[in-house]
Amino acid sequence: MLAATVRVAGGSGGIALAEDCAQDAFVSALEAWQRNGIPSNPGAWLTTAARRRALDAYRRGRLLDSKLPELALQHTMQDNLQLPMQDDGFGDDRLRLIFTCCHPALAREAQVALTLRLVCGLSTADIARQFLVSEATMAARVTRAKKKIAGARIPYRVPGPAELADRLDAVLTVIHLVFSTGHAAPSGDLLVRPDLVDRAIELARLLVSLMPDEREAQGLLALMLVIDARRSSRADPDGELVLLAEQDRSSWDRTLIAEGDRILTGALRGGRPGRFVLQAAIAAVHSAALRYDQTDWPQIVGLYDLLWQRWPSPVVQLNRAVAIAMRDGPRAGLAALDEIDPGVLTGYHYLPAARADLLRRLGRNVEAAEQYRLALTSVGNAAERRFLERRLAEVS
Repeated sequence: MLAATVRVAGGSGGIALAEDCAQDAFVSALEAWQRNGIPSNPGAWLTTAARRRALDAYRRGRLLDSKLPELALQHTMQDNLQLPMQDDGFGDDRLRLIFTCCHPALAREAQVALTLRLVCGLSTADIARQFLVSEATMAARVTRAKKKIAGARIPYRVPGPAELADRLDAVLTVIHLVFSTGHAAPSGDLLVRPDLVDRAIELARLLVSLMPDEREAQGLLALMLVIDARRSSRADPDGELVLLAEQDRSSWDRTLIAEGDRILTGALRGGRPGRFVLQAAIAAVHSAALRYDQTDWPQIVGLYDLLWQRWPSPVVQLNRAVAIAMRDGPRAGLAALDEIDPGVLTGYHYLPAARADLLRRLGRNVEAAEQYRLALTSVGNAAERRFLERRLAEVS
C-alpha cells in the first residue's frame, strides 16, 4: 500500500506524505466500510484511497512540477488498482521501494532502519533490538532520516541499473533483518512470525532474479532457505522453544535444504565469499548432520573465523564462541565469550544466556543462575522467556 502510494507522491517528502495518506485511508475505511460494508478487494480500496489523497495533497499545495501531472495521468487510479508493471526488472513494488529508500545520501544504519520501519512494517522496538540500541535511540534515528530526506530535498526516484550495486549491501541487510525478525521474533508470544519469513524469502528470490550475478544475493537466499527448512521443529505443539540439539531432524524440509545447497554451491564459485555466503555455508553444515552429535564443529568454527574476518560483528563473535564450546568444551567457550566487549552487547539476552548455559554444563549453578536472571531482564519473546525461566529453575 505504501509502495504504491509513494510512486504517486514522489518528491523529497514523498515517503512521509505516503505514510500519512495511508493512515488517512485506514480512518476513511473505518467509516465507509461500517456504512457500506467491506469491499470485495479491501487492499485495492485502501491503496486507491491513499493514492488519491497523495495526489490531492500535491495539487492543493501546488507542489507538482511540470512532469508530475503526466506521471499521475500514467498511473490513474483504477477501481481494482491493477498497476501496470514498470519495465525496470524489479517485478515488485516493495523491492523497488526498498532500493529507493536505501539512498546513499543517508548513513547506512539510517537507510536500513528507515526502510525497515516504513516499507517492511517492523515496529521501532523490534528494529532497535536488531541494532542493539534502545527504542528511543532508534525512534530518533528514523526521525532524523525522515528530516534529512525532506531538508535535503532527496527525491523519490527509482535507482537506475548502474546505481543498484552501490545500494545492494543495504538492501541485503534489510531483507536479512526482516527474515531474522520473523525467524526469531524479538517480541510477542510467537517464536516465529511466518509472514515476515515468507516475505523476506520472496524478496530475496526477486532480488536474485533482478541481479542474478550477485553472489551475496544468492548467499542470502540460500541462508534463509536452509534455516527456514527447520521451521516446523523449532517449537513443540505447545509453542515452547526446542533447541537445535533436540529438534526432530526428520521433520526438516529437505526440499528447501537441497535448493539452498544448490544455490550456495553456485555462490561459492568465483572468488572470496562474502558474509551472507559464509553464513549460508554455516547453516548448510548444520543441515548436513543427520544427528546433532554428528555436526562438524571444526568446520563451523573455521567458517566463523572467516566470517569474523569479513564481518567483525559482536554477534558473529558470540556465535563463534558457542561453536568453540561445542568443539573444545564449555571452558574454552567461556574463554571465547570473555573476549567479547560486554558494552557492545548490552541488553542482548543471548550473551548472558550463552554464558549461563556453559556455566550450567560445568556445574557452576550459582553463577549460571545469575546469568539466567540477567538474560531475563532483556528478553522480549514470551517463548524464549519461558525457556530461560525453566533453565533458571533447574539450576536453582
